Amino acid sequence: MQTKLLKTSVTLLALALAQQAAATGYHFGTQSVSSQSTANSSAAEASDASTIFYNPAGLTHLENSQVTGVVDFVFPYIHYRDADANHRSPTGGIGPKVQGSDSGKITDTVTVAPHLYGAYKLNDKVTLGLGVYVPFGSETEYQRDSVMRYNINRLGLTTIAVEPVVSFKANKKHSFGVGLIAQYSEAKLRKYADVGASRSLPGMADAYGEVEGNDWGYGYQLAWMYDVNDRLRLGVNYRSKVSHDLKGSAEWKPGDAQAEALQKMALGAGGIPSVGYKEKEGAHVKLVTPESLSVHGMYRANDKLNLFGDVTWTRHSRFDTADLVFENKKLVSPSGNASDTTRILPGWRNTYKIAVGGSYQINEPWQLRAGFAFDKSPIRNAETRLNTLPDGNRMWFSVGARYTPNKKHTFDVAVSHIHINDTTVNSPAAVQDANGQLTSVDSKGRNSAKFRNHANILGVQYTYKF
Repeated sequence: MQTKLLKTSVTLLALALAQQAAATGYHFGTQSVSSQSTANSSAAEASDASTIFYNPAGLTHLENSQVTGVVDFVFPYIHYRDADANHRSPTGGIGPKVQGSDSGKITDTVTVAPHLYGAYKLNDKVTLGLGVYVPFGSETEYQRDSVMRYNINRLGLTTIAVEPVVSFKANKKHSFGVGLIAQYSEAKLRKYADVGASRSLPGMADAYGEVEGNDWGYGYQLAWMYDVNDRLRLGVNYRSKVSHDLKGSAEWKPGDAQAEALQKMALGAGGIPSVGYKEKEGAHVKLVTPESLSVHGMYRANDKLNLFGDVTWTRHSRFDTADLVFENKKLVSPSGNASDTTRILPGWRNTYKIAVGGSYQINEPWQLRAGFAFDKSPIRNAETRLNTLPDGNRMWFSVGARYTPNKKHTFDVAVSHIHINDTTVNSPAAVQDANGQLTSVDSKGRNSAKFRNHANILGVQYTYKF
């Protein structure tokens, strides 16, 4: 019966954590190389069609219709060490130590993400645009024998957004932009479970579930750009929340011969009849990705030097709790408690990002660009930090160059190093009541680990004007 309980829990955890990743430290980071080169401080510049993502009002400042293509090569690095975990005893509390690998790298060597933007000048006042970009994306995977395997062993997230926009120039000083966002998210997850614990044999048999879930969510973007004078430009951009109802299912697989025997025993005639469990069952979680507000500016110091700045606030506190709802009520403790809901309590906080940068025109075709940013993590402490999201405060260091050989072609390249503070995870055992009985569909025990994180990004971009 515990095996069936764990099977269903895999579905819900996959759906929940996939969206958690999208809502926090798994923001992809950059959707434009021209912006990446200034650590994303240059939203007020509106230098090409990628302004659709940062401030669509900037489309009215483009001199021509154009298409901008972007390719980002992301080199992430997340390494864990000194991992330690305990099995959860069948009656609650701390069981024996989990055996397995206690260190390793959990990211791929490189991830590639394309983005595409188009702008069409309808007339002197109205410009239409379309952006197709990757707002969120990640992949973390532990060894199958990691001592952290009873948390989440693998989590992958791919998100693609399609955004048509309209930009209107009210007068020489004020421009406005509106965009409609359609966001598709797909998540994959693998989670191990200690099925031996259900027979008072913790650590004697493993099994795992593999999950896929997906959903479309919709939102909007509002923007304003104000040319104060010939030297100073200000902008404001608001991206709305996006509501998701991720739906999916899980297939349960024995991890070894012992787990297979225990599973057959639990489901066979000699086992305890299941209550509310099925071989394959639907489940869903309603979550909201946070809204953000960005205020940015550009100052033309002279004919060669531009200075940029951006402050972005994000309402990450929307992910304070999440309810994971099952298709059927299930037995969740030996005392007979049944529930169709699991509640997780990440307790995230609102955050801010501060970025500054500049560009310097060396000569007619060549421009140098650079920037720095501080990006605060929404995670409060080690107890609420997810093992697949060992996020910390980030510092961006970016440099880049722009080459414009003629009026039709522009090439951008940028390199960024993202320093992420070292972090720790100190995760408590699965939720239990005052008597130590399970009240959620998760049987993990307490675990901890230390993490070292950083990332490098190489971006290339081409803009064709017509």
